[in-house]
Amino acid sequence: MSDRKAQGRPPSVDQVLRSEAGAALRARHGHAPTVEAIRAVLAELRADGGPAALPDAVALSAGRRLDAAGRSRLSPVLNLTGTVLHTNLGRALLAEEAIEAATTAMRAALALEFDLGSGRRGQRDSILRDLLVDLTGAEDATVVNNNAAAVLLVLNTLGLGREAIISRGELIEIGGSFRMPDIMARAGTRMIEVGTTNRTHPRDYQGAIGPETALILKVHTSNFRVEGFHKEVPAADLAAIAHEAGLPLVNDLGSGTLVDLAQWGLGHEPTVAGALAEGADLVTFSGDKLLGGPQAGFILGRAELIARINHNPMKRAMRLDKIRMAALEATLRLYRAPDLLVERLPTLRHLARPKAEIAALARQLQPELARLLAPDFSAEVIDCDSQVGSGALPTRTTPSSGLALRAAGAAAGGSAVIRLSAALRALPVPVIGRIAQDALILDLRCLDDPDALRSALSALEPDQWRR
Repeated sequence: MSDRKAQGRPPSVDQVLRSEAGAALRARHGHAPTVEAIRAVLAELRADGGPAALPDAVALSAGRRLDAAGRSRLSPVLNLTGTVLHTNLGRALLAEEAIEAATTAMRAALALEFDLGSGRRGQRDSILRDLLVDLTGAEDATVVNNNAAAVLLVLNTLGLGREAIISRGELIEIGGSFRMPDIMARAGTRMIEVGTTNRTHPRDYQGAIGPETALILKVHTSNFRVEGFHKEVPAADLAAIAHEAGLPLVNDLGSGTLVDLAQWGLGHEPTVAGALAEGADLVTFSGDKLLGGPQAGFILGRAELIARINHNPMKRAMRLDKIRMAALEATLRLYRAPDLLVERLPTLRHLARPKAEIAALARQLQPELARLLAPDFSAEVIDCDSQVGSGALPTRTTPSSGLALRAAGAAAGGSAVIRLSAALRALPVPVIGRIAQDALILDLRCLDDPDALRSALSALEPDQWRR
């Protein structure tokens, strides 16, 4: 008898399905996926030529395969990059009130476009309109699925087939190759550039206005700063130029904020209310950046212009679903109590978090990480700098604290740090830091619960970072 025959045959698919573990697997995952996973495991056993496995063991292996395949690719991660509004990690974390509102919206029918008073069809924008008007002083407001859509919709509504004037210094490009000239072209608006990349004067705008001019567009350069010999026309002056010519001024704030961030030492960003007070006829901004809510794009301003925008057929393609509407409403309600914002809104809590508090957390975790990574790596408490992210306050950093993980001894070198970073990203709950100066930096500004980091690291094995 050959060695292969002596080792026995693997069980059949039917035997595995009839086993206790196989039956439980089928009840959890369904018949077809279970059979497919069992067949894959059995094929591997036959290819390996190893000892025959019992049906329950095959079922357990198939179960691990099914669990891995069924795991969401949108897995939670620990953001220890030092970038609070990290575009690649989903930007703003929602407040508990917004999460609760979104959960309720998922579980129940809502009066989304239904007027409970009259029993007739209503307008979904009315859910947020009154809040936005109260918080900003705008005449009217509408909302779409992101700020790029807001800008596109405004330009298409006001400037289709006509001209929009914009400074060359404001022709921004943001992540994902979003370029303002491209958006203007897609909106059907002819772009008229004025000024230079670093200097634009009032006369540049005035000289470009003609019979085909539909609007003047001002874009807040939230993701870069020009230093040195630089001049731009202030929004209030630009509003005067536009209104003298009978034109609307559209001010795209990009990140947008409803409160002055300077009160928390974060530097000044123009507020929505401030932009409206300076004379903008329409203001656009994002929901998932400095506002601290879900992804959305806001358009606020003159009621007559908002009405035109709402009648644009493109508006329906850009509208929000009930889940994000519910989360946005809950987020905006938090702004009615500005003195409690830091406590309730994760974005502001993380941005305003004192360095001393973060440093204390780093000192608490340092001995644990040093023991876990020894002898291959050291863990050192360091000072570092956090940033807002998502294009907001691009040159402004905030003092923070964290842990620098450096390779030691024979493992020393940048490649070892790269392997450790990859190992942390491969954890069931990935830990995302940043590599700088031959160290893996874990900035703890956004770590609310140290036990979450301990739990994530408990799955780390030395073989994951060693050669």
